[in-house]
Amino acid sequence: MKNNPLRKRVGAMLVATGVLSRGLSLQTFTEKGFDITPEQYLILSLLVENGELYQRQISELTYKDRPNVSRIINILEEKDLVKRIPDSNGRQIYKIIVTDKGRKLREKIHPVTVEIRKIVTEGIAKEDLEKCLGILGQMLENMKDKVNLQI
Repeated sequence: MKNNPLRKRVGAMLVATGVLSRGLSLQTFTEKGFDITPEQYLILSLLVENGELYQRQISELTYKDRPNVSRIINILEEKDLVKRIPDSNGRQIYKIIVTDKGRKLREKIHPVTVEIRKIVTEGIAKEDLEKCLGILGQMLENMKDKVNLQI
């Protein structure tokens, strides 16, 4: 793999890293018997960390389109992990909040995600990881205003 010509292509490396990362997470979640996908866990975790959020905010944070976020929220709601509460301004806008069941599931899964992160970052110095995250953050900023996402 070290001689793979795609290693010098940023986009290809980002895609490959994302595919393998998602695959590892999905495989681990399945092995542990979690009744939730890594995508669903991400949204659940964001809600635990940030409190109530609007669907649009979740879309912006995750770079997922609103129909996809709506589908995930519907699934989480069916599992009684989140609920929608009407916004006080009277419009048909809802805040999404985590239920007690959702908090407990997040507490159960969180240590597993920490272990996955350890596997993914094994052999990478903390300073290098911070630098990598900084570079990725800059790449994100460079592209953010140039891509018209339907969020």
